[in-house]
This record gives sequence, structure tokens and C-alpha cells, in this order.
Amino acid sequence: MVTEHESEQQDRPALTPSLLLPGDGLELAADAYGDPADPPVVLLPGGGQTRHSWRRTARRLGDHGWYALAVDLRGHGDSGWAPDGDYTFERFGADLLALRAALSQPPVFVGASLGGLAALIALGREPDLARGLVLVDVSPFLQNEGTARIAGFMRSAPEGFASPAEAADAVAAYLPHRQRPRDTSGLHRNLRLVDGRWFWHWDPVFLFPPDEPDPERVTSMPTDLTAAAAASLRIPTMLVRGSRSDVVSEEDARRFLALVPHADYCDVAGAHHMVAGDDNASFDGRILDFLDRRIRPRLILDTAPVRGPGPADEAPALDSGPGVHGMPA
Repeated sequence: MVTEHESEQQDRPALTPSLLLPGDGLELAADAYGDPADPPVVLLPGGGQTRHSWRRTARRLGDHGWYALAVDLRGHGDSGWAPDGDYTFERFGADLLALRAALSQPPVFVGASLGGLAALIALGREPDLARGLVLVDVSPFLQNEGTARIAGFMRSAPEGFASPAEAADAVAAYLPHRQRPRDTSGLHRNLRLVDGRWFWHWDPVFLFPPDEPDPERVTSMPTDLTAAAAASLRIPTMLVRGSRSDVVSEEDARRFLALVPHADYCDVAGAHHMVAGDDNASFDGRILDFLDRRIRPRLILDTAPVRGPGPADEAPALDSGPGVHGMPA
């Protein structure tokens, strides 16, 4: 759920997306930052979030030589709602396969929660889809209590709110570790007004499918599918965990790293599940370090002229070690 609210007028982006990208049978809204000629980084929000949750990170990436695309998932924000009501994990992944076809070069996927699972599923289908992957507080292994708490909040206001202030009160109760903003106008980009009531900006069918008697099945994760996708990863990968997350535990992180031994790992101290929102500066620094250390050398190799074989022409070994940082013993 998007919960960042800023009072500074200059930090409020226009609600109209910069561009529309193809998805699987619908269009995905996106905001672009940086030079389109630079290597792309596709930022994918979590369930219930919109592309606006990435604006600070995207702006910083754009300033550091990356073409950052913050994308609304299907049924979220300004992206298209699924005409067939299909919001299965596989369809979120299929959207990324379609999106990649619109880019001139492979991107790096940075996905939080549902966005990370979508990227993982897409890479399980096409391993060369991206140059790199960053999973933000999500893995094939999750804590049921934490995921149930998120789903419970997202389902808690099916009739909407009387005002953005009432929505802000609900968020404050859900995230007591964050200070409630005095100015709630920033919430407008994450709400839609329908018949005098304010609703979160996603398709209600996403959580309340009309033909599904058990709503819990909607958010149940296909562990076997995502674990198999993780085990097949051969691209630079990083797992970012909030140290106070109730969704990804330390044991979950260990299990992921056992599947993906070449992956980097970092634990952002004091952050909860929404890592970027809790500590944006630290999060951005970790992402930029990963991109510069693990992705840029590959870009240089990709553009290097082809020469004859020989000892002097051997490429430096990449991804040769686990690159695990801060993993608890």
C-alpha cells in the first residue's frame, strides 16, 4: 500500500503518466526519469501501490545514468484493468514479457513485493529477459502472518472512505511506526473518487473476484513456481530485506540465498516491509551500489569490440562469489 505523503508542492508529480507501455492485453502506465539512451531500470511496486511510490528512487537513478521507468501494475493506478478480471501471478509476469518487447535493450527489474514476484515469474519463463533483478522484501518464501496482515488491510475498506483524511487515518493505524502526515493531499494520487467516496486506486476485482468464494486464495503465492524460477536465475540478483519486516524473515532470506548462491543480500536496518518508504536514502544507495558494481561491468563488456581469443582477452570473472552482505549467522 502506498503511504508516502509529502507536503512539498514541488514533489507532487502530475497524475498523468509519462508514457504507456504494452502489457499482456492491456496498457501499463509509467513515468520515465533520465535519458532514454541510458540502460533501463524498471521499477515495479507492490500490490496496492502505484508507480508514485518509486518517484524518489526513479529520480535518483535517472540522475546517475540510468533510464528509470516506474510502472503501475495491471489493475493499479493508471494502468489498464484486466478485461477478463485475471489478476493471477502468472498474468502479472506476462505483462513484463510484453513490456520488455517495447524496450530497446534488456532492463534491470527492481520489484517490491508483488512487483518482485511478477519479475521472478517472468524470468522463470524467459531467463534472458533482464540484465539483473532486485527483489525488495519478497522471495518465494514468506511469512503467512505478514502477508495476511497486508491482505487484511487492503480488504478493510470495500466501501471506500468519506475523505482522504479518513484514508490517512486508516494508513496511520496500519503503519504506527510512521508519522501521520498533516497534509493528506498527497494521497489523492493513490485514491479515486467514485460517487462521493474515495477508494484505493486499484481494481476491486484484484482482491474480490466475483467467482472466488475464498478471498484468501487470491493472495496465496505459488511457492513451487517462484522457487523454481529463483533456482533458474543466472543474472546478477540482489535481495533487499527490511530488518523489521514481518513478511520476509531471516530464515526466508537464507532459503532464498541457498537457491540463488550468486545473489547479493542486504538488510536495511530499521525498515519494515516497505523498505524504500521507510528509509529511501539507504535503499537508493544500496540499489545504486548494486547497479554500479554488478551491472555496469556487463554493459562495458556488451559494448566492447570483439577480438581474437587469447589470455590477454579473457573477460574478468563476474558473479564469481556469493556477494552476500550482512546475512545473519
